[in-house]
Amino acid sequence: MVTTNVQPMRKRPAATAGQQPAAGDATQLLAAIKELAPEFADRAEEIEHSRRVPRDIIDTLRGIGVFRTLVPRSHGGFELTVPEVLPMLETLAAADSSVGWVTMIGVVSQLFCSRLPRESYDQVYADGASAVVVGVGTPAGRAEAVDGGYYRVSGRWPFASGCQNAQWIAAHCVVCKDGEPVKSDHGPLTRFVMLRAEYWRIEETWQASGLTGSGSHHAVLDNVDISEAWVFDLLHGPSSVPGPFESVPAPFIPTLHSAVAVGIATGAVADLAAMAGAGRRQLFAAADLKDSPIFQHEFGRLGAELRAARALLEVQAAQQWRRAAEGMLDGKADFADGLQGGAWIHAACTNIVSGCYTLGGASVVMNTSPLQRRLRDIHATRQHIFAQERFYAIAGKHALGFPPIDPISGQ
Repeated sequence: MVTTNVQPMRKRPAATAGQQPAAGDATQLLAAIKELAPEFADRAEEIEHSRRVPRDIIDTLRGIGVFRTLVPRSHGGFELTVPEVLPMLETLAAADSSVGWVTMIGVVSQLFCSRLPRESYDQVYADGASAVVVGVGTPAGRAEAVDGGYYRVSGRWPFASGCQNAQWIAAHCVVCKDGEPVKSDHGPLTRFVMLRAEYWRIEETWQASGLTGSGSHHAVLDNVDISEAWVFDLLHGPSSVPGPFESVPAPFIPTLHSAVAVGIATGAVADLAAMAGAGRRQLFAAADLKDSPIFQHEFGRLGAELRAARALLEVQAAQQWRRAAEGMLDGKADFADGLQGGAWIHAACTNIVSGCYTLGGASVVMNTSPLQRRLRDIHATRQHIFAQERFYAIAGKHALGFPPIDPISGQ
């Protein structure tokens, strides 16, 4: 029986909705990330071959505070805004896709944690700890309600990105009673469960074409009794912390995912520019790449597409944050808009990376080519549910005057 300690913590002053980050926090953190980025880029092959982000990289990011960017200052966090975090994720993904991806998962999980009961949230972020929390959204587990306020949980969850470096893991379950799924207005009742990482078994199953270094293995629980203190409703549950995250967190999730796509595309454009700047000339070509009018035209077009993708990302994040600060963020209409924007951004970034790969010529097919790796990575990110173009229809229906619906449940 797991009863992770939830003794009441000492009282901390609550952050108010109007509080702003301390001056320079976001600027200084972004500067620190930019300083580290070249080292991460140099280790891309190591990261890919090990199929995980090395622990020292995660520890470095923990040390500078990346995994408490969205945590309130009352709990030792920076209390930054989502728009301020996006360029940090872009920078990391431009250096190495898997580093950017795993960091993004850790940032998104800070939103997950706001739905924990307050005493549990206090424990996760006790004394300003930079806890790495990872979450799996696939409802691949069963949580059987048992006597005494516990759930008996079993499951095998795929795509647990970063699980080998996590301190806490959260996963999605179907709630059952007497062996049968409990029904709700949205279909089967589901909840997330969360436990310290040592309670989970990791099955090293991650053999993938893209995001190979993300360590997205399976996480497993076998008949573990979990207290209600570590069970929460991500999509519809109340927040335990004040401020903008009292609003629904779901609209921010596709936006944060999109920052990784923009970062991968940014890195691909930079790789192609470096190749051209090094005097590369394709076989039988009359001029070096950088002197070719055709190359110049295409490179300029790709740059415009990248600017457009980043502009949509920034506008979407700013609008979402403003509505959250006003208490107006909606889990249906705004979530649908976020998914719509995320699908377009991922498609645009996939086109950018593919264009860079094509312009790079025959040498980029080699495994040692960063453009070859970025091509695989961007296609892997585009397969995620929060990048799927099927959500265009929900946003389109709403724009045509139909009532908004929950993009996940369809109700």
